Amino acid sequence: MVNLGEMMRILELHREGLTISAIAERTGKDRKTVRKYIRQGLVVPSYRPRAARARVIDPYLGYVRERVTAFPELTVSRLLREIRELGYPGERTVLGDVLREMRPRRTSFELRFETPPGRQAQVDFAYFEVEFDDAPGERRIVWLFALVLGHSRYLWARYVLHQDLVSVLRCHMAAFEHLGGVPAEILYDRMKTAVLGEAQDEPQHIVYNAKLLALAKHYGFTPRACRAYRAQTKGKVERPYRYIRQDFFLGRRFRDLEDLNAQLTQWLATVANVRVHGTTQRVVAEHFAEERAQLQRPPALAFDAVIRLERRISHDGMVSVGQNFYSVPDGTRKRVVEVQMSPTQVRLYESGALIAVHPLLEGRYQRSLLPGHRGAHRAVVRHSTPGEVITLTTAGQRVACRPLAVYEAIGQRLARPAPQVGERR
Repeated sequence: MVNLGEMMRILELHREGLTISAIAERTGKDRKTVRKYIRQGLVVPSYRPRAARARVIDPYLGYVRERVTAFPELTVSRLLREIRELGYPGERTVLGDVLREMRPRRTSFELRFETPPGRQAQVDFAYFEVEFDDAPGERRIVWLFALVLGHSRYLWARYVLHQDLVSVLRCHMAAFEHLGGVPAEILYDRMKTAVLGEAQDEPQHIVYNAKLLALAKHYGFTPRACRAYRAQTKGKVERPYRYIRQDFFLGRRFRDLEDLNAQLTQWLATVANVRVHGTTQRVVAEHFAEERAQLQRPPALAFDAVIRLERRISHDGMVSVGQNFYSVPDGTRKRVVEVQMSPTQVRLYESGALIAVHPLLEGRYQRSLLPGHRGAHRAVVRHSTPGEVITLTTAGQRVACRPLAVYEAIGQRLARPAPQVGERR
């Protein structure tokens, strides 16, 4: 077979009047070959498809396809770590090409905007469902609180069981402590625990939760709400939620909430915050080390805002707060007590007097029983034999002793029929 250039040379020599033998001598081709191409004229040669070459990723395609089928949103980085543990020696680019063939292409793009160092953070909650190993078959709802610094993209996150105000305040405090500083402003989606709505007389005026404003004043940042129906204005926190779900959450197992947060903390420290960010093209942790100097220093005193409630004491001397239970001391007379919740404590008051201080519990259906609240005044119940008189007392309590004749007289009097009208007893 000759290529197109050789074919053109044979035909050109033939047009110049050279014989077949002369053309064969000049081109180095056999005379039969020369005669064949002169007879058929100019024809574009066809080539057989080249046999596919084996790729280093081929042995791992089945695993990748299975994982993407089960969890379509897994990231390239996550899958690369997994197949490298299986022995894959190749590069990320090959895996990325494979995944682009498996997934649909994006059809729209977002406008990116940047913020100066220390200027802004973005905060939001995301909904997750999980089945913990210590409660098989039970789907639990957990909420992911995430705070992302707008300049360096440094990420702090924690899973909580409640999307309530106390959780919001506690997560802010923990995030500021971890960062070692506070941004000048924080951008919020219109979550109810932060943004109550807009003023009726001034639609552009945002009404924030009073406790959030107190937190902002204490730490020195300005809260800002996203524009309604414009969630892309907080894209720096929306994208990390997708990243956390795809690269961390999917395909993992967790024993309980504590284990979930322990694995999340490790992933943040070893994967998310040490990667080269796709937008900034810088290592996130190194970028944050520079931004940290621009954050405001947190105040020396801890934030201690109080949420006041009233709760009824149960028959076993416990008060229910946030689906957890806190003990009151024996001898508490009131059936309803005042509860004051701070981000770290639950304080119980009876008639204005402080009667108990508990650490705030994070889970559900947990019990906090303080030392001394039970035991010193525990009821004593003694099993009796037939005919034996038993006494139910409380340890340390004195009970008057009366002859049995007194109780017999009382019983006989109660057994008499009621007197008729006008009759004297």
